Amino acid sequence: MNLENSLFSINLKAQAADWRDAIRLAGDGLVAAGVTTGDYTDQMIAAVEEHGPYIVIAPGIALAHARPSEAVLKGGLSWVSLKDPVNFGHAKNDPVTLVIGLAATDHNAHIEVLKALAGVLANKELRGRLEAATTETEVRDLLKSLDTN
Repeated sequence: MNLENSLFSINLKAQAADWRDAIRLAGDGLVAAGVTTGDYTDQMIAAVEEHGPYIVIAPGIALAHARPSEAVLKGGLSWVSLKDPVNFGHAKNDPVTLVIGLAATDHNAHIEVLKALAGVLANKELRGRLEAATTETEVRDLLKSLDTN
């Protein structure tokens, strides 16, 4: 799985008032790229309302997603770095500064993206460089570097 080729939308240093706004920003990127409909954004928010902040998968990182549904037009990712951290209510991993929106057409695609993201999360140096990135090109180039590591 090539994360760089799956990443359709990048929004750097965005402003979010709360976790719902942060998820909405990730969802807006998926919608703008033609990956999902707006219903998927609502489904991502509803999943957190129902199950709690399970999407905060590592310190400072939320993986906003919902089950594959008709609202997913094709698989893809959005990348939202937040100017100011937002609390999702996670005991260990709050506050969040990076929200990755994930849309998958089926369970297998969902698992493949999670495996690829695990590589990013495990590499502290790369994570730090991604968090410090100030341009869309810089984010894409850093993710592209995963293919050669």
